[in-house]
Amino acid sequence: LFLARDRGGEKPLYYGQQGDITYFASELKSIRVHPEFNAEINKDALCLFLRYNYIPQPYSIYNGLYKLPPGHYVELGKTSQPKAYWSLEDVAFQTKEQETRSDKEHLEYLDDILKEAVNLQMQADVPLGAFLSGGVDSSLIVALMQEQRSSPVKSFSIGFENSEFDEASHARAVAKHIGTDHHELYVSSQQALDVVPKLPTLFDEPFADSSQIPTYLVSSMAREHVTVSLSGDAGDELFGGYNRYNWGEGIYRKLSFFPGPVKSLSQSTLRLISPEAWNMMLAPFMKLLPAKYRHKNIGERLHKVSTLFGASSEEELYRILVSHWSSPEKIVNGGNEPAAEVTTSRQQVLHLPLKKRMMFYDTQTYLPDDILVKVDRAAMGVSLEARVPFLDHRVIEAAWALPMDLKIRNGVGKYCLRELLYRRVPRNLIERPKMGFGVPLGEWLRGPLKEWAAHLLDDSRLKQAGYLNAAEIKKSWEEHLSGRRNWQYHIWDILMFEAWRDEAGL
Repeated sequence: LFLARDRGGEKPLYYGQQGDITYFASELKSIRVHPEFNAEINKDALCLFLRYNYIPQPYSIYNGLYKLPPGHYVELGKTSQPKAYWSLEDVAFQTKEQETRSDKEHLEYLDDILKEAVNLQMQADVPLGAFLSGGVDSSLIVALMQEQRSSPVKSFSIGFENSEFDEASHARAVAKHIGTDHHELYVSSQQALDVVPKLPTLFDEPFADSSQIPTYLVSSMAREHVTVSLSGDAGDELFGGYNRYNWGEGIYRKLSFFPGPVKSLSQSTLRLISPEAWNMMLAPFMKLLPAKYRHKNIGERLHKVSTLFGASSEEELYRILVSHWSSPEKIVNGGNEPAAEVTTSRQQVLHLPLKKRMMFYDTQTYLPDDILVKVDRAAMGVSLEARVPFLDHRVIEAAWALPMDLKIRNGVGKYCLRELLYRRVPRNLIERPKMGFGVPLGEWLRGPLKEWAAHLLDDSRLKQAGYLNAAEIKKSWEEHLSGRRNWQYHIWDILMFEAWRDEAGL
């Protein structure tokens, strides 16, 4: 029996063996109902979950069950060791940047291959549409769809009452220019909160990317009109969209100038003063800065910066940047954090420049284990099929053939995608700071979700279960409630595990 998974990791596949029984399924809940399955929690995988907010492949939350890595197959009944039929590492190391091409030639080739990928993903005998946030990636996908359709493409976006998280007006402007049949839903806080009880069943194992909530809501709205929806996911990882690609190298270079003792002293000094005290001390100076630099919680940011002083290598810097709980073994009783992709890559990965390395790690781990999980589970939860044109393997290979200057130019990521988009959509409709797809989680945990959270974080409950260090969690929860610290993402990790554990009956 052969099992295989798609190259980009768009769809899930679990497998494993307990005793004489071999299990495989696309959902853990399908395996869990087998009468002889031993649903024992993997505490080492739980450590990884608290660090990354997802469980990275090849691990799953259960002992003896694994995720088949993207681009791999496994022959069950023999060694059961996954083998690659397509490898991102091979693409990264065998693809040389086509420096002989001009910028125009690169852009024309990328335009052609993206058009073809979008055209293939549009093949369907059911109603089809697309998610549209108004950002670079989704706007380009929708523009390419509309070019190849005689009738208006159905596009979907959601808005929020809180302007800090609302992108609906941007999406509306883009949709109007492209000429789509646009649908939008303004979501109240209550509608968003009503999704929370559904999350453990939807995501099947602990998963704590809080943008899972708006993703579910936009999928639910889209399903009222279509059966298949295209998305712009993977654009950031392939074409340099995340801020850390732009300033990661600069930060590490600056930190390298400081001797070890100076870095330790700087880290201790920044942490000696609480975030709340930093906010009070710096408040008069913040008023003098341009609006875009007036951060609401500068103290919290300084504490985050302090963690970077502990980076002893570029790999460690990346790990810190993508971590939630910095020492998960202190939180998981009896857990030992195993090696993950960032610590086990082939030696040649280390020879890539840091920007490329971070993009490689994100495409290998964060993309399939977080971003694609979020979209796939949320969409399938409402019987909507989400498709991701950027994951066409030819697009991935073309992205790795581009010179870095066409991905990040003058500090701006996704330069090549922007240039293709500006052929179709005016620049002024797109150029704005990156927002992400979030919710006011910190406020909710102090407000409407407080009672629900307090139950799941109850001392006696955590101690009785025995998986987590109740004292450490209590400290973080109390600091968050008081407003002294913003532990929203750390607390959400714990809540998603506890809610999942309840749903699984463990």
